[in-house]
Amino acid sequence: MSVNQSTPDAGAAGVAAAIGEPARARMLYCLLDGHARTSTELSIVGEVSASTASAHLARLIERRLVLMTSQGKHRYYRLAGPAVARVLEALSAAAEPSRSEFAPTTPAHLRFARTCYDHMAGRAAVLLRDRFEQLRWLCAGAGSEGEYEVTAAGRAAFAALGIDMDAVRSQRRRFAYACVDWSERRPHIAGALGQALLHAALERKWFVQDLDSRALKLTPPGRRQLRARFGLDL
Repeated sequence: MSVNQSTPDAGAAGVAAAIGEPARARMLYCLLDGHARTSTELSIVGEVSASTASAHLARLIERRLVLMTSQGKHRYYRLAGPAVARVLEALSAAAEPSRSEFAPTTPAHLRFARTCYDHMAGRAAVLLRDRFEQLRWLCAGAGSEGEYEVTAAGRAAFAALGIDMDAVRSQRRRFAYACVDWSERRPHIAGALGQALLHAALERKWFVQDLDSRALKLTPPGRRQLRARFGLDL
């Protein structure tokens, strides 16, 4: 076999090398909030010059970690999709120092609630997943391990939030699955259902998103609604 021939291990090594450069890693983690940014904004995040940032972004695009779209005179960069977000979140968890007793080192403002690309993460998201399971709105799916299915009761409950389950299922992506939380080390809900739940929470202003970070803030009306609808005190 030619040393230049593409293999899975060579591809993984190339992606790891692209993520592993500190400036590129800072850019990627900045994009985890789901917002698109310009190369100038990302050069500030990466603490590099504009020309160096452009070279880094070209490498990330080449490795299909980042996508670029043009709008007028501007070019915007965003993560290539939820699969990239899962890799970054998993790397954050793997990077935690080993301890006999787990103690998160997640920044305090991100620990309670944050975005994980297009769904909610943090303590609030983990407790919501737990509560949905306790209420029997969510159960283990019949497919691969970690997949979730919505029960008839859950379908009715989510419909009350304005979530059209048929529309959610029609998306060309995984419906609902467990995503191990970086700060809690327990699963929250990812996939099309996770995206729909985050959208519903933001649309109803139960949570508001920090424009400069991934942090989500629970509002007073949101606190009341979580208690009334789900019996969850946060």
